[in-house]
Amino acid sequence: MIIEISEIKRKIFFIFFDVLIIAISTLIAFFLRFDFEIPHTYIKIIYLVIIFLVVIRISLFHYYKVYNISWRHFGLKDMTGLVSVMIFSTLLLVFFAYSIQSTVYIIPRSIIPIEFFISLFLILALRVSKRLYLENFYKNIEGKNTIIIASLDKANSIIRTINTKESDYYAIGIIYEKHQNIKVNGIDVYTFDEFIDKGIVCEVAIVDESMELSLIYERLSDLGISNIKVAGDYGDYGADIKDVSVEDLLARHPKDLDKELVEVFIKDKTILVTGAGGSIGSEICRQCEKFGARRLLLLDNSEFNLYSITEKIQSIETVSVMQNVVNRDDLEATFKKYKPDIVIHAAAYKHVPLVEANIYEGIVNNILGTKNVIDLSIKYGVEKFVMISTDKAVRPTNVMGTTKRICELYAQNSNGQGTDIVAVRFGNVLGSSGSVIPKFKAQIAAGKNITVTHPDITRYFMLIPEACELVLQAGAIGSGGEIFILDMGEPIKIVNLAQKMIELSAKPNIKIEFSGLRPGEKLYEELLIDDSDAQTDYESITVASPTIYDIEQLNNDIEELLNSSNQLEVLQKIVPEFNHQLN
Repeated sequence: MIIEISEIKRKIFFIFFDVLIIAISTLIAFFLRFDFEIPHTYIKIIYLVIIFLVVIRISLFHYYKVYNISWRHFGLKDMTGLVSVMIFSTLLLVFFAYSIQSTVYIIPRSIIPIEFFISLFLILALRVSKRLYLENFYKNIEGKNTIIIASLDKANSIIRTINTKESDYYAIGIIYEKHQNIKVNGIDVYTFDEFIDKGIVCEVAIVDESMELSLIYERLSDLGISNIKVAGDYGDYGADIKDVSVEDLLARHPKDLDKELVEVFIKDKTILVTGAGGSIGSEICRQCEKFGARRLLLLDNSEFNLYSITEKIQSIETVSVMQNVVNRDDLEATFKKYKPDIVIHAAAYKHVPLVEANIYEGIVNNILGTKNVIDLSIKYGVEKFVMISTDKAVRPTNVMGTTKRICELYAQNSNGQGTDIVAVRFGNVLGSSGSVIPKFKAQIAAGKNITVTHPDITRYFMLIPEACELVLQAGAIGSGGEIFILDMGEPIKIVNLAQKMIELSAKPNIKIEFSGLRPGEKLYEELLIDDSDAQTDYESITVASPTIYDIEQLNNDIEELLNSSNQLEVLQKIVPEFNHQLN
C-alpha cells in the first residue's frame, strides 16, 4: 500500500510541474514573440494553446509511461523517449494551428518552436535534477572507503550507483591498468601498483564481473581487503552490485563464444529440449529464447520443473510436454505432431550415488531414453540432434558414467541416416542441482562443518550459461558423428573450494571434514580418452576421436543389457574401460 501511495504522489508531483512548465513556457513564448507587450486579442489564444498542450502532452506522457520513470535514475534512454514525445506533441500543435487558421483564433507560428525549446529544457531539467544532485553534489561520506576495479565506463556506472543515500560505499579511487593521471566523475584512477604504493586504506572493493576475479580476489586478500563486491548488469541507471560468490571466483569466460553462429543455428527453428526443466535444460531453453527460436517444445517428466521453465520463457511460443523419454509411444506422438527441426537431449539421471543405488532405473532412463530420442529424431527427419554428455563417461568408474558412454556410442554410430547427431561432453557446471556448491552453501548456512570426500579430489567447473552457449555452438559446427569436448580449464581441488567458501561466509569457526570417497566416485575426472583428439576452429571446443561400434550389434547389446540379471557384466562388455569402483 505504501508503494502505491508513493507512486501516486510521484505522478501527481510531475503532472503538476509539467502543467506549470507548459503554462510558463507558453507565456514566455508569447512575451518574446510580442516583445513583452501582448495584444489583448491574443489572451484567449494563450489559454487555448495552454489547454491544448496540457491535454495532449500530459496524455502522451501518461500513454508512453513517462511518469513511470524513476526520478533518481533518469537516464539517456529516458531522455530520448521524452524528447520524442515532446516533438510529437509539438507537431500536433503545428497541425492544430494550421487547422484553425481560418477562424478568429490565429496561433503565431513563431511561438511554437519557442515554447518547445523552453518546455523541453525545463521538463528535462526537472527530471535530471535529482540525479545531478546525487552525482555531483551529494557524496556519501559516511559510507565505507571503496576502491573500484573496472574499465572507465563501467567504473562511472558503479560510481553513479553508489553516490546515493541508500549506498554504504564512498568511492576513493579507481584501479584500471590502461590509464593513469586522470579522473572519472571526480575520482582518481590508479594502476594496481600505484594504489599499493600510495598506501590507500580501503574497506571495500567493487570489481567488474568480467575481470579475472580469482586473481583480483587473491591480490586484494593480500592487502587485507576481504569485503569484495561484484558489479554487473550495467545500464543507463547504473550497475547491480552484489556480494562476491564462489561461482564468481571460479567462473571462466571463454573468449571464442561465436554468438552469431549460434543465432544462425537457432533462429526461427522449432527446437525440442528434453529435460527442459533441469539445470542444463532450462538454461538451454533460455539461450534458445535469446537467440530467436521460433518455437520451443519443453519436455520434462517433472510437473514442477516443467511449470517453472514454462513460466520463464515468455517472448517466444512454447509447448509444455509432460512426458518421460522412456515412453516411446508418447514421445513419438510429440515428434509426429510438432516435427522439431533441432533436438537437444538433456534428460538424464546424473547423480552418481543415486544411480549406483538404482542401477536398472539409471540404465533404462539414460540409455533407453536416449535411444528413443535418437531413433525418433532420425525417423521424423530432425536436422540436428545434440546430446548432453559428461566427463564421467571417460574411463568410467560408476554406472552413471558408463550409461552416458553407451549413449555417446549410440549417438556416434547412429549418424549418417539423414540427421546430424553430435554429443557434447563437459564437467560440472557451477550451481547445478546436486553439485557440491549448493551442498556446501546449505552446510554453511546451517552452521555445520563442510564435508569433503577426499583431500585430493578435483573437479572441472564452468558457469551454466557459458557451458550452454558452447553446447549450442558445438551443435552449430557439428556435421554429425562428433563427440565435442568443452574446455573446462584447470581442475579445481574441492578442499580449496570449500576453504574459499568458508572465507566468503565470514564464519571462520566452520571446519572441513573428510568423509571418504563414495561408491563409484573418482578422485579426478577426465574429458579426453586419448591424445588423438582433434581441434576445431574454436579453442574452447575439441573433438574426441571416434569409436566405431556396429549399430546393429550395439542395439543387440543394449537389449541384452535391459534384460540381463547381471547388468554390470554387460556394461563391462559394451564399455571395456569401465572399472567399477565400489569404494
